[in-house]
Amino acid sequence: MTKTYLQVILLFAPAFMANDTMICFVRNDGNSKLSMIAMLAGSFSNIILDYICIFPLNMGIFGAVLATGFAPVISLIILSRHWLTKQNRFHFVRINPSLQLTGNIIALGIPSFITEMASGIVIIAFNAIILHLQGNIGVAAYGVVANLSLVVISIFTGIAQGTQPILSRVYGYGERESQKQILKYALKTMLLIACGIYLVFLLSANPIVSIFNSEQNIHLQQTAETGLKLYFTAIPFVGFNIMISSYFTSIEKALPAQIVSLSRGLFVIIPMAFFLSCFLKMTGVWLSFPITECFVALAGITLYNKSERGKKNV
Repeated sequence: MTKTYLQVILLFAPAFMANDTMICFVRNDGNSKLSMIAMLAGSFSNIILDYICIFPLNMGIFGAVLATGFAPVISLIILSRHWLTKQNRFHFVRINPSLQLTGNIIALGIPSFITEMASGIVIIAFNAIILHLQGNIGVAAYGVVANLSLVVISIFTGIAQGTQPILSRVYGYGERESQKQILKYALKTMLLIACGIYLVFLLSANPIVSIFNSEQNIHLQQTAETGLKLYFTAIPFVGFNIMISSYFTSIEKALPAQIVSLSRGLFVIIPMAFFLSCFLKMTGVWLSFPITECFVALAGITLYNKSERGKKNV
């Protein structure tokens, strides 16, 4: 089943990459509404096609991956309206290759790349640690927390992506005070949402975990509930780190963005998980995430203050 899924999903890789790229281009070209519609249409079509292909058509795992593969294709078809109606303000032109421009694009794109790639690496590392500590039940409990974590991170990524075009625009105009205001509004929004999400997890841990625990395994229920309450104390720090990394990218500060992304994605989280799990077992695994995000947030604040002092000296 895994082989089938990978073989088919890789055929759609160009569509996934083109869709991610074009959504950003269309959003930055002043058509954020169409970009949002395309993204939502692609995502919801995946859900609907999943049901149709798996159940009525009885296509199994092939149907599931086919539904997923068609999602970016549907999104790209909707995005094509941006060109067909001649709303676009960018188009292909003949230019000389520029190594400097290519380097800048890669440097500014690395933080997003690390964020996406690191989540998979961290899940693999955590699974290995938890499998050693508590076996399959522990891995299943982490699966509950990891799935919810992806949803939470997606919310903060959405806030960051929403502010990116606005930040880039005011940065281009040299409006420093506007940059600060936009960042302040984004962080306030993030903090409000973070508090709300954690409150829900804290008060509703039992019913949330029960959704994933259809066999009512008591050990799984207890482990996942504890993990939910400890792991997600990181929520406000996660939101801050995603936002500050996006902020640095938007104002062409590639190095600070890379430091934040690399630290929270690879350099701190994995050693922290191995270290704390040796002394605190599963509690250490759960706490490694919030402690890492807290340390990185402090580093992010330091980098932001250093950046602001640098601007004043210019």
